[in-house]
Amino acid sequence: MKKSLIALAVLTASGISFAQSSVTLFGIVDAAYAKGTGSVSDKTQLKNSGYNSSRFGVRGTEDLGGGLKASFHLEAGVNNDDGTGAASNTNNQAVTAANAGTQGLTFNRRSTVSLEGGFGELRLGRDYTPQFWTETAYDPFGTNGVGTNIAFNKGGVTGVRASNSIGYLSPSFSGLKVWLQTYMGENASTAAKAGDGNAIRVSYDAGPLSLAYATSSTTVSAGVKNDTSNIGASYAFSAVKVMAQINQTKVDGSADIDGYVVGATAPLGAGTVRFSLSETDKAGAKSNLTAIGYVYGLSKRTDLYATYARVTNKGGATAALNGAVTGANASSSGYDFGVKHSF
Repeated sequence: MKKSLIALAVLTASGISFAQSSVTLFGIVDAAYAKGTGSVSDKTQLKNSGYNSSRFGVRGTEDLGGGLKASFHLEAGVNNDDGTGAASNTNNQAVTAANAGTQGLTFNRRSTVSLEGGFGELRLGRDYTPQFWTETAYDPFGTNGVGTNIAFNKGGVTGVRASNSIGYLSPSFSGLKVWLQTYMGENASTAAKAGDGNAIRVSYDAGPLSLAYATSSTTVSAGVKNDTSNIGASYAFSAVKVMAQINQTKVDGSADIDGYVVGATAPLGAGTVRFSLSETDKAGAKSNLTAIGYVYGLSKRTDLYATYARVTNKGGATAALNGAVTGANASSSGYDFGVKHSF
């Protein structure tokens, strides 16, 4: 409530007229000292987003009456280690951004307007893709930092988010929900439909049990599609939560990529222990990651964290951690020590 009142006061003082019943400023600032070692080269850096992704955003809602409401959500990625903003993508296609890191602040994480009611939610704009939500929900490290599973984000340009999307999120039917999404590369009628795609996620949540299946299909270029699917589950045994997921990506003209993650979180002292094992396999080139971490809460909004991970490669794989470079079939290790503050 305090944040909403402050945001309203700032906007009013600026002479801006609006009809939202609430407007909230929010964000996360996360930085970590990180090191990676490999057989070819090592790297030491101060990086951002070792625990949660750094961001700045504003969101608001308006009650339209009759159970209907309108809302907006504008969220920008922030590289707080060097003060730059994160680049976006206008057409869900591979681009070469010569000015990446100097383009200023963009609402690359999410930029949507919604109508919500008893029917569910209709959401328009740049948004997460359904298959990514399963990847992050069933990973103890939430796809951030050196412990992130190496089977993560095989969906190409739309592996995490898609621009020009139309999404529908259903209400819960006894724990069952459906998320439908279509997105456009906005090509001319005479051009290949690169950047066009469709996705669906079906989830079920009941008490300690959570299940989800998601799949997407994106046109990468003329005659080439990226089809990514995954299934995940978690179960909370009082304090200990276990989770697992498997995923597969098929790209026309390329070998399939298969992967899995298993892991758990558990309380320890005043904090939480995180542990995971993950694998990615492309035509026999396998990388296996083991990660363990600890998060210590200083308050409801501030956490200290530490993570250590090691990856082993075989079949010619060369996966390395935290910017290190390692040779084929060699190993790599890395660690993060950081602090996260949310507001």
